[in-house]
Amino acid sequence: MKFSIIITSILVLIGCTSQSKVDAKIIPQSTTAAEKSTLAKQNWIHGSPDCDENKDSTVDVYQHDLNSYIIRQNKCLTFEAPFIYVLVGENSILVLDTGALEDEKFSIYEVIKNTLGKELVDKRKILVAHSHGHSDHYQGDDHFKGHANVTLIQPSKKSVVEFFGFEHWPNDKQTIDLGNRQITVIPTPGHQEQAITIYDHQTKWLMTGDTLYPGYIYVKEWDVFRESIARLATFANNNEISAIVGTHIESKNTPDSYYSVGTTYQPNEAKLDLSVQQLQLLNAKLKDTDEPQDIKFDNFIIKPLNLFQRMLSNVAGWFTSSD
Repeated sequence: MKFSIIITSILVLIGCTSQSKVDAKIIPQSTTAAEKSTLAKQNWIHGSPDCDENKDSTVDVYQHDLNSYIIRQNKCLTFEAPFIYVLVGENSILVLDTGALEDEKFSIYEVIKNTLGKELVDKRKILVAHSHGHSDHYQGDDHFKGHANVTLIQPSKKSVVEFFGFEHWPNDKQTIDLGNRQITVIPTPGHQEQAITIYDHQTKWLMTGDTLYPGYIYVKEWDVFRESIARLATFANNNEISAIVGTHIESKNTPDSYYSVGTTYQPNEAKLDLSVQQLQLLNAKLKDTDEPQDIKFDNFIIKPLNLFQRMLSNVAGWFTSSD
């Protein structure tokens, strides 16, 4: 597991060095669409100029409604500062991603137990899934192991396909019931082979992982990514979507402004959620873009990986699958 983290970190840093070379034309988005948000929380803990003086908590917990939570990890502890989603049903609790912190002193499992209450966590089944298999999304897995009521899906394509019962990956969908709360699982490879998007029928959130979020969207397989975005666009045409929420914020709250990868201080972040209109604009542009190339929108950039980056990603994937 440690080696896969190193490889993934190298991949991210290589991507960082190429960001200044982006010169694609910006595709403007609707200002109205960008301003709308269904999340009451707009300001997350976002690091400090000097992390030695940072006094923020390890995580920032947002309760959207009685049974829906978003957790962000402190940027001074991990520059990735990933978002984790916790959805509570009458029978089961879905935890989507476990974050980037691997520390014996910190447990995302304990955070969730303290947030929901010990009785609730002990009484209900817990399903741990991952938006994809990059290391900043599964480092908290170990703290869920050993609990009889926890089912942990390994962050590999094989495990995802087998658990959810996909017969025609990536072209079919699967729906599970947490207990009076339905969750639809949509395959969205392209950023990584086992990537999935989760749709919650209660909040109407479309949780897209690293497939779509305000920041740098790294694409490993161009045609596969185009197909995944097309599937999401079709799904959005047939289902009510209140918000598209990913797992990072890397853009600023002004158009075409981004933080450098690796920064630990982001004082003027964009909102976490994107709109359906932004998804549809992306889909329309990708339909007309056969060859891999940078595509810039107001608050996200599509960046295809080069051959060397794809090779590093494959190496990281091998170790992830064997962890």
